[in-house]
Amino acid sequence: MLVKVYGSAVQGIDACVITIEVQVERGIKFFLVGLPDSAVRESHERIVAALQLSGFKFPSRQVIINMAPADVRKEGAAYDLPLAVGILSACGEISSDLLGYYTIMGELSLDGSLMPLRGALSMAIKAKESGFKGIIIPSHNISEASVVADSTFSVYGADNLLAVAEFLNGNLDSLHKATTASEGEEFQDESNNLDFSDVYGQDSVKRAIEVAASGGHNLIMVGPPGSGKSMMAMRINSILPPLSQLESLETTRIHSVAGKTGSGGLMRTRPFRAPHHSISPVALVGGGSAALPGEISLAHNGILFLDELPEFSKYTLEMLRQPLEDRRIRISRAKYTVEYPSGFMLVASMNPCPCGYYNHPTRPCTCTPGAISRYLSHISGPLLDRIDLQVQILPVGFCDLSNAKPSESSATIRERVMRVRQIQLERFANDCGIFCNAQMDSSLLRKYAQTDAAARLLLEKAMDHLQLSARAYSRILKVARTIADMSGDKIIRENHIAEAISYRMLDRSSWGV
Repeated sequence: MLVKVYGSAVQGIDACVITIEVQVERGIKFFLVGLPDSAVRESHERIVAALQLSGFKFPSRQVIINMAPADVRKEGAAYDLPLAVGILSACGEISSDLLGYYTIMGELSLDGSLMPLRGALSMAIKAKESGFKGIIIPSHNISEASVVADSTFSVYGADNLLAVAEFLNGNLDSLHKATTASEGEEFQDESNNLDFSDVYGQDSVKRAIEVAASGGHNLIMVGPPGSGKSMMAMRINSILPPLSQLESLETTRIHSVAGKTGSGGLMRTRPFRAPHHSISPVALVGGGSAALPGEISLAHNGILFLDELPEFSKYTLEMLRQPLEDRRIRISRAKYTVEYPSGFMLVASMNPCPCGYYNHPTRPCTCTPGAISRYLSHISGPLLDRIDLQVQILPVGFCDLSNAKPSESSATIRERVMRVRQIQLERFANDCGIFCNAQMDSSLLRKYAQTDAAARLLLEKAMDHLQLSARAYSRILKVARTIADMSGDKIIRENHIAEAISYRMLDRSSWGV
């Protein structure tokens, strides 16, 4: 008897439907074809044990399984459940009447219980788009996939193989049916214990951080040890706007493919990724044998924090150049090509020199000019060009540290940031995929970053004096556009350009010499 079961294969953050054809006939062999990897081929032993311990018997006949389309590589153990269901249905143990209405995925333990799988949300979205009535997945993944459940599409969670068999035989109560959370509850931002009220002094740096958050700009903070670089970076998330429904869905899909969603539903807070400086290039940008997303994609719609930037491998840092510009990363290998979103806000920190005290107001620097130049050379000019705000931090004085008056809270700053972001959302309402000033291309800059005569003259002088590149020119205009939005001006004026230029400290020829 020939039966067809439907599953999914995840490619990037998208999925495609896989048709699993099972034929049981006379003979003794087991054939599995359709470009399966080693984990799929090993499913035979897991299925045999799971069937026996679930009260079924593996057929003592020849089993032929084809996984179509044959040119799509099937990876992972999540095909165990649809393969087992197909074998049972071909043997008459399970009715085949409902198989055409659902996609089924799940990894089997030897006792028949189901293990969590990666990419459940992408699979559910594809199943709904393809016209299926529902999806059957492990109970562990039901929460993240429940967002697509509605009156026309059901998400079912199964604890074991026996429960799936009973469901397909007509016992609809054997599986857990997902209920969709209300929109207000699902996208309510979670509280953050880190607050800018804990940061004393550093008013100029906090101003730069607010500008960066308001426009989605990249930021690097340069200062001596103990000046508060990491402390402030870890609090930037507390002033960013909450995730929108679209951003939450896309962010959750990426983390689902990476297997990092846990047992929760949609992600409600913006990601904050802070990899160690020993990270490998593959771990940063993604790839590997399973083509998983890297840290830059896991930080999508959030922050990628690189502490002690010059300590990272120069080769690793150079791989950030294309994602910072395109906001996507395409990973091409001999056997696959996948694309992941990487629209992150880069926040970096570094010491000004190897000893950390160059330009310190009280402590002398022990580094030679050559040592400082070599230290800074770990960060290339093209990479610095892509960092909009370059801010110098000085140590906090005793008067600021001992001040009993609390600093401005994150909630207050966040209100201003959200007001400026709303201005940008209205500005780019007709520009697909643009949500903040940092995402503007050259055509949008000409349209929205209009300057008056004084601002244009000042920018021209800065270009000549600092020998700025064309990319640095556009970055200054983007930052100035954000500063103008913060002050409520439609035209970029001289003071906006002046402040934006002041945030280009690493472009100054005297630095590090």
